[in-house]
Amino acid sequence: MDRSAALAAFAALSQETRLETFRLLVKAGPAGRSAGAIAEQLGVRQNTLSSHLGILLAAGLVGKRRDGRSIVYAADFAGLRALLTYLLEECCGSDRAACSPLIASIIRAPSGETS
Repeated sequence: MDRSAALAAFAALSQETRLETFRLLVKAGPAGRSAGAIAEQLGVRQNTLSSHLGILLAAGLVGKRRDGRSIVYAADFAGLRALLTYLLEECCGSDRAACSPLIASIIRAPSGETS
């Protein structure tokens, strides 16, 4: 991930509804949630949520797929790992061993996840 992509991701997450939407999708895992279910759970109008989801999508933090008549959104765990790795890739100065366990746990994909 480059600086521009990291800035876009942080900008996307810097708004309350988008942050809560992303956290909800992280909790949902790879199965994701339909746009309607997200709007209902967060108490947000669907057209407003659609705009927020578009920003998260453009930032590489969520993906979407069609399921019948619904659009299902899911956290893009590869994008999240890239953002976290960007933040931590030069941590601890010359003592990379201090951060290695944290970085390794971020980079390792959960079982059953597809990226």
